[in-house]
Amino acid sequence: MATSIQSDRVAQDTLTDQDVLTEGPKYNEPTRKKRVKFYRSPVTREELAQLNKRSDFLGFVQTLGFLAVLAIAAGTAIYSSIHWPWYVTVLLVFVNSHFWHFLVNGFHELVHDSVFRTRWLNRFFLYIYTFLAWHNHHHFWASHTEHHKYTLYSPDDMEVVFPQTFDLKNFWKWSIINYRYPYDLFKGKFKSFIGHMPEDPWSRSLFPESDPARRRAYTRWERILLIGHLVIAGLSLAFGYWIVPLVITFPKMSGAWLQWLCNQAQHAGLQDRVTDFRLCCRTIYLNPILEFLYWYMNYHTEHHMYAAVPCYNLGKLHRLIKHEMPHCPKGLRETWAQIAEIQERQEREPDYQYVAELPGAERY
Repeated sequence: MATSIQSDRVAQDTLTDQDVLTEGPKYNEPTRKKRVKFYRSPVTREELAQLNKRSDFLGFVQTLGFLAVLAIAAGTAIYSSIHWPWYVTVLLVFVNSHFWHFLVNGFHELVHDSVFRTRWLNRFFLYIYTFLAWHNHHHFWASHTEHHKYTLYSPDDMEVVFPQTFDLKNFWKWSIINYRYPYDLFKGKFKSFIGHMPEDPWSRSLFPESDPARRRAYTRWERILLIGHLVIAGLSLAFGYWIVPLVITFPKMSGAWLQWLCNQAQHAGLQDRVTDFRLCCRTIYLNPILEFLYWYMNYHTEHHMYAAVPCYNLGKLHRLIKHEMPHCPKGLRETWAQIAEIQERQEREPDYQYVAELPGAERY
């Protein structure tokens, strides 16, 4: 059920330490005229201190556990290419691809520096995850910091921009197998290799010409990515392991649908320019296996409220503030049924935004 409640309170207050990523490269950030003071469901100082505790043990469980999934899936496909029928190998290559799409979620958590208590471990695994996923942590850190400080307040946050529209009827055409992925990937990385910076307005604002150090860091990592993956693919092909590029270099050529359905549900169909994370972020319930693969980002409202809380503690945070949360859909089917309904209405009423019903909403 939707209500007409909508708050749009923009304050000049200084951001709390929860409004920014907990750690990260130090860059000269552009001056902002406004600060957004978001509502956060209250927890006690003692509870938050416990929730914010990072654990090297739990960090290893999550990080090495996920890498083990990748190693087992890719290794089984490689073994199959030598010992088992081709059709089994094709199936295993396809299954393997699904897990690699979730690398971005691990990479996201490591950018937050909240997985391990020991800081260098966060950075060490960040480089591994970033390399495997073909991502650039310099770009993501710059963009994601703004996303947390100014969530859905464009133009200060252009990582997620409304209105969002999804072609749910045809997304299967690219989310099952994307034949263009290797070409598009290499085309973009080669341009970066020779020094081109991203040309979209958001990237230009994050990497201005006045900040050459940031631009050099971006380009340097892009070159490491391209050279490193070319070496892996070249050596593999030279020794006759043709399957290695399929399961390590280009695994994301297929199987995007599952991670896409998880990740795009974070803000889809909700409100922009509001100061309550419960109205612009969505928490959903997933089974334990998918939660692990997704790095617990299904608790997305909680993640935005208290960005320093490690991913493996977000479920505890949710249980503490559950009484203040709107309805949380159970599973991807209910989640996307809700999003599809919202999108259908937005097609009829372009200005419509769904407003989640909040417990105690009458206080507004």
